[in-house]
Amino acid sequence: MEKIQKQEWKNETIITEFVLLGFGDLKEFQSLLFVVFLIIYIMTMTGNLLIILLVVTDQNLHTPMYFFLGNLSFLEICYSSTIIPQMLSIFLMEKQHVSVHGCILQLGTFGLFITTECCLLAVMSYDRYLAICRPLHYSVIMNLRVCLQLVFGSFFSSLVIDVTLICFILQLTFCGHNIIEHFYCEFTSVVELACNNGAQVILLAVGLTSVCTLPPLLSIIASYSYIIRSVLRIPTRSGRKKTFATCSSHLIVVAIFYGTLTIVYILPDTNELREIDKVFSIFYTILTPLVNPLIYSLRNKEVKEALRRTIYKCADFIKVL
Repeated sequence: MEKIQKQEWKNETIITEFVLLGFGDLKEFQSLLFVVFLIIYIMTMTGNLLIILLVVTDQNLHTPMYFFLGNLSFLEICYSSTIIPQMLSIFLMEKQHVSVHGCILQLGTFGLFITTECCLLAVMSYDRYLAICRPLHYSVIMNLRVCLQLVFGSFFSSLVIDVTLICFILQLTFCGHNIIEHFYCEFTSVVELACNNGAQVILLAVGLTSVCTLPPLLSIIASYSYIIRSVLRIPTRSGRKKTFATCSSHLIVVAIFYGTLTIVYILPDTNELREIDKVFSIFYTILTPLVNPLIYSLRNKEVKEALRRTIYKCADFIKVL
């Protein structure tokens, strides 16, 4: 039986490129969508670069929490840039031809950044747990060396998992059908086009992604369980509100990120739900990097004050010129 299956796909034409259709059903809105997502991309880059600039230049933001926030903004710039530019070209040309290796490269880089963000969000929740539940030990435990190790560990563990998965994907052969009904090289959509071992790679991916998403999620849940318990012990309402405000922005970001990511991957892969899948994919690939700087800047007094100081410095510099 296996020999017959191999002979069948060997007789088919081996494909060297995929065709991304994007939102092919909305052809009359392609120009409008191009403008909308171009504005989103510019705002995403501006917002996250501004966060990084403030964290680097403002002495008051040289703390572990903002160090992790700067790294989060860097990640969001990276994985937005792996998706949106190609998406914009699809709106201009109505479809996009991508080489097989180019598609796998996009899939791999996006997977690396998204899994690193899962780990980094867990690190940020651990940081808030230490700050609220163990404040006397916070400065000793969360020193610069530990912060660097946590960020490096998040990236390195994600890199190992991502490279392992990509090595298996590169062993796949693609033949026959080469249409991807998505706006980027989404993992399942790509692997399902393989002539050989696609099901095994999907099972491997499920195992590997579980390793890099479930432990961080459980860590976040555990951290916030302790945080909420500590906040409820504070006698005054104003004290509870002030303490919880220090981590509410992060909690909102986690809810949006994991909520949309979970919905995308638990939806059945059917024609009826494919468009819904695209909509929720937009949330965690495009809109989350856009709203995160807004959430942190609008809900964080220290970031707003740092922004105000930076604006005044720029205004003074312009006056001097």
